[in-house]
Amino acid sequence: MKQMDQQRMKPPVGDGGTDPAEAEGVRVIEKQAQKRIFKIIVIGDSNVGKTCLTYRFCSGKFPDKTEATIGVDFREKQLEVDGEILKLQLWDTAGQERFRKSMVQHYYRNVHAVIFVYDITKISSFDNMSQWIEECDRHSLNKHIPRILVGNKCDMVDKVAVNTNMAQKFADTHGMPLFETSAKDDDKANHVDAIFMTVAHKLKNAKPMMPVHVSSSTPRDSVHLRDSPQHRGLQSAIGASTDEEKSECAC
Repeated sequence: MKQMDQQRMKPPVGDGGTDPAEAEGVRVIEKQAQKRIFKIIVIGDSNVGKTCLTYRFCSGKFPDKTEATIGVDFREKQLEVDGEILKLQLWDTAGQERFRKSMVQHYYRNVHAVIFVYDITKISSFDNMSQWIEECDRHSLNKHIPRILVGNKCDMVDKVAVNTNMAQKFADTHGMPLFETSAKDDDKANHVDAIFMTVAHKLKNAKPMMPVHVSSSTPRDSVHLRDSPQHRGLQSAIGASTDEEKSECAC
């Protein structure tokens, strides 16, 4: 009995009474659970489809009901890029000044990437892109963070007001890649994915400005990106228009 009691009282091997193998296993699990968090803001005029784009990417479908955003619409998406887990925080702000004025300072804080969105059927939304870029500059956004220009509602081929050449020249002038897509058209859903996947790859090697979030589980909506967007055929969403049924986006 005395010998059995001594065996029970024998401390585990390793410093601090911890089994080295067990401690190493804990460290591996913690490392795997860490996710770098990146804040991406989506900006542009009201009714260009910003909310629909973020909803399509995060949920994989077009929203059943769309309303004007008041303040900020916030969504998250977790991705695995080349073995690393990233969390994208998508901040979709109201396009109308009266709905967003009180949120502007907070909205532009600690931003890692910007997606500028215009409606290809509304020339005014494209003309206002310069003002949105100026607003970013006024709030001292780092000019070296990824910036992407997106023309939405390209399914409405009979109402195009901003042609691709015009948009491409603007994008080239400001050093941004251009994507033309439709949040509503299921056939162009991969174009929406391409936008955010491209941003994710650009951010992978960036140093996060926000705290690292630690979680012990992986959400069910994780997306695994083992290849680059180019290898997956996602480097550009600028393609020829189709003769499919036209539709409108009310977002």
